[in-house]
Amino acid sequence: MADEKHSLEAMRQRLEERAEDDRLWQTLAELDTPEKLQQWAKDEFPEGAFEWPEGASRRQFLQLMGASLVMAGAAGCAREPEGDVVPYVKQPEQVVPGEPLCFASAFLLDGFANGVLVESHAGRPTKVEGNALHPTSLGSADAFAQASTWSLYDPERSQAVLEHTEDAPLERTWTNFTSQLRAHLGAKATTKGQGVRVLTETVTSPTLAGQLDAFLEEYPEASWHHWSPINRDNMREGTERAFGRVLHPRYHFDKADLILAVDSDFLHRGPGRLRYAHDWAERRKATKPDPKMNRMYAVEATFTVTGSMADNRLRMDPRRIEGFLRAVARRLGVPTADDGFEPTPREQRWVEQVARDLRANRGASVVVPGLQQPPAVHALAHAINAALDNVGTTVTYSVPVAAQPEAQLDSLRQLARDIDAGEVDTLVILGGNPVYNAPADLALGELLQKIDFSVHLSTYFDETSEQCRWHVPRAHTLEAWTDARANDGTITILQPLIEPLYKGKSTHEMLDAMLGNTRRGHVILMERWRERFGEDRFPRLWRRSLHDGMVPDTVFGPESVTVRGGFDVVSRRTTDDGLTVIFAPDPSVWDGRFANIGMLQELPKPLSSLTWDNAALISPKTSARLGLENEDVVELTYRERTVEAPVWVMPGHADGCVTVRLGYGKKAGGSLEKGRGFNAYALRTSEALWFDGGLELRKTERTYPLAATQGHHRMYGRPIVRHATLDEFREERAPAQNEDEEHSLYPEYEYDSYAWGMSIDQTLCIGCGACVAACQAENNIPIVGKEQVRMAREMHWIRVDTYYEGSADEPNAYHQPVPCMHCEKAPCELVCPVEATSHSAEGLNEMTYNRCIGTRYCSNNCPYKVRRFNFLDYTHEEKEKMEAVLDLKYNPDVTVRSRGVMEKCTYCVQRINAARVEAKTQDRRIRDGEIETACQEACPTQAIVFGDTNDPNTRVAKLKAQPHDYALLDELNTRPRTTYLTAITNPNPKLRP
Repeated sequence: MADEKHSLEAMRQRLEERAEDDRLWQTLAELDTPEKLQQWAKDEFPEGAFEWPEGASRRQFLQLMGASLVMAGAAGCAREPEGDVVPYVKQPEQVVPGEPLCFASAFLLDGFANGVLVESHAGRPTKVEGNALHPTSLGSADAFAQASTWSLYDPERSQAVLEHTEDAPLERTWTNFTSQLRAHLGAKATTKGQGVRVLTETVTSPTLAGQLDAFLEEYPEASWHHWSPINRDNMREGTERAFGRVLHPRYHFDKADLILAVDSDFLHRGPGRLRYAHDWAERRKATKPDPKMNRMYAVEATFTVTGSMADNRLRMDPRRIEGFLRAVARRLGVPTADDGFEPTPREQRWVEQVARDLRANRGASVVVPGLQQPPAVHALAHAINAALDNVGTTVTYSVPVAAQPEAQLDSLRQLARDIDAGEVDTLVILGGNPVYNAPADLALGELLQKIDFSVHLSTYFDETSEQCRWHVPRAHTLEAWTDARANDGTITILQPLIEPLYKGKSTHEMLDAMLGNTRRGHVILMERWRERFGEDRFPRLWRRSLHDGMVPDTVFGPESVTVRGGFDVVSRRTTDDGLTVIFAPDPSVWDGRFANIGMLQELPKPLSSLTWDNAALISPKTSARLGLENEDVVELTYRERTVEAPVWVMPGHADGCVTVRLGYGKKAGGSLEKGRGFNAYALRTSEALWFDGGLELRKTERTYPLAATQGHHRMYGRPIVRHATLDEFREERAPAQNEDEEHSLYPEYEYDSYAWGMSIDQTLCIGCGACVAACQAENNIPIVGKEQVRMAREMHWIRVDTYYEGSADEPNAYHQPVPCMHCEKAPCELVCPVEATSHSAEGLNEMTYNRCIGTRYCSNNCPYKVRRFNFLDYTHEEKEKMEAVLDLKYNPDVTVRSRGVMEKCTYCVQRINAARVEAKTQDRRIRDGEIETACQEACPTQAIVFGDTNDPNTRVAKLKAQPHDYALLDELNTRPRTTYLTAITNPNPKLRP
């Protein structure tokens, strides 16, 4: 008989007491449900979790299973997918069967490079990781980079050169196209290229810039234009106003004690995002014996990743942010014009406290403006940083990284004017999709009809391809040679890992053809760098640059700057009528370029947890005032342009504002992107690229289903995320491990070798989702589609739960990654009738897939809700619908599961085994840090640490010895191998809501 302390009733009472103290919530519906424990029994499993897709209930399934139990053994022997095995005729150099090779390269987003290592198995790239040597990635890789291999093997990529005729597009050869291109440009030689225009995205490639310069030398009357919908024009003009010349700011968050993010999501967006997140985390680690933390303020309208990590956050209409910053500047003695900003009492308190904190941290503070704020805000931020002596420490300036000579919006406007005036008869578009993502008022699609000879080089046959005479398939970045600069100027030479699958051409090869040549991309690049390195030094420096993933001595040094003014010019006043519309890139598909990648479509977006769609984000107060609920369809009208969009109510969103995400609503391209979501570009004009007033919203009588994962796999009535302030942590008042004594009927198992474990620091987790994408790419996890996600059947082995504290209007957010806990006393192992789930001698909770018969008892018995059952044969269905090329994306070290088995996190056991083999061949133990799980390796803030808990000197063991280490649901005595560090914040107590 258990004593009173450990009786069932006593445990229930303690659970209820702790639940009452737990003020955290995940969804807005929970705020209307105070009886959490009563809802726990009802909602512990999502709706549809018990039903088979065909409608058979669990009871019916068990009846059928009982009648055919003798077939269980046969059912366990799942048949592997059929395929051809083709041996090498000759063993390739350096290739050892079963052992991958890694090659340094870079992932490009908006032209900027982040260093990566690409893993290749038998000549095919399978996984992308960060390059630890590269200064802008430092070994981490975001979700976009993780999805590179999925886009590489997308069979819906463009596969042929097409020419539009009067009847229909006809397939041509590259030779057909180049002969007509040269003939056309040859005729232009007499007019020195008059009427010829080239349109590119952001260019940081020295080689590409050199080719463009060579083309303009040969055709001096031609023009080069550039456009990227997520551009840096405001930043560019802001530095020009402040310093009299265009410069590129770089922030050094590892030196900052105080950060003011002014509508800036620097932890998740922008070319420096990975390095910035790493450096921010270096000053955020709250560990004994000497905890030191920076403090971060955020002023923004839409709840962003950076805003969720701020110690104090002020939600504000973006039209008022300039006035707020001017008020702060005046408090700091920076002279600035009055724009009529009238702060509320709370905003006035913020102005005073932020200015006081900035002054107290002179030389160790930084003001970071967001790209969407107008140039005046950028210039003002530079002036404040200069006045606080931050220049040279927390912020430095270099020459521009991009090669463009002018602002991108001005460049595109000029191109549109020239076309409309009939001055353009030849247009070559090198990448991008401007017909889809250019400002709506420019009507670029209609203008292209006026051009006689138009060419589009692109990855997909998209909206721009439909309006051009010629379409040429573009090679993937893993198929082509190029070079590019990173945020700090570092140049990386991108080397291909595979021959072009669909005969795509690189931008270099297209420009070379325009110059009358037929060189391959490799030759073009080598000749450029042979000239730069010199003939004698070229072989050594070329090999070193390829090996390290960066060209030595290419970082841009800091420029000396002097503030000249330019921040007194108040930005254009927008209309005060109606709502404020805010345009923002989508966290999953960015500007639309990743919209046909299923992995990213199904990746839950930070904070909203939406998948497969975009929505109009509004605040709880705005939704109540307008009588709106989630999934209500509304008409959004701005400047006589109207789109329909479903509504999603976001905690912490600014009142009177509507955020629309870009990148959806496409009418051309692949099957996963066409017709999905709504096109926010249809509302975006050249007069207001980022935000404006005057939006009208009208509710319709329709609804549109959205798939969000935030309410899935909840652990009701239980203390989940534990958090404390820095002062509480220093005073040892932070929540920690449950002090209840552990009891067991069985003797403890002695781990005489390794005992694997994981520590997750909730102070550092920013909720970006890179770990989810990395796990999916590493472990061959399939996508399931929107309808299955709505039934809570997503297959991710790790999820990132977001919990809110406080009111729906002014909440604090906490992020918690939840993989399998690998419990020492695992509840799942006791109930499996075929021992498909078992415990290893090193503490792993393992799954034997070919034993699993799909009873799902283990999932029912798991309190953490981390097991995933593949109801459908997602992988094989995908192959039947598409092509066998999809098989190439799979990691050969991990099985591809068939239908009807339970899946879960394995601590990347394949990586453990690979390290074990390597250590055994060298007759040693596995070193600390030698094994990194996929989620750990991708994390930009190093919030996840894995290792041997048997060794007290390992990083993971030291973290688990911290006083604020705790196990999730520790009162259940499951003894998880994955534990957490309490989330520690450093708020200004005078700014509490």
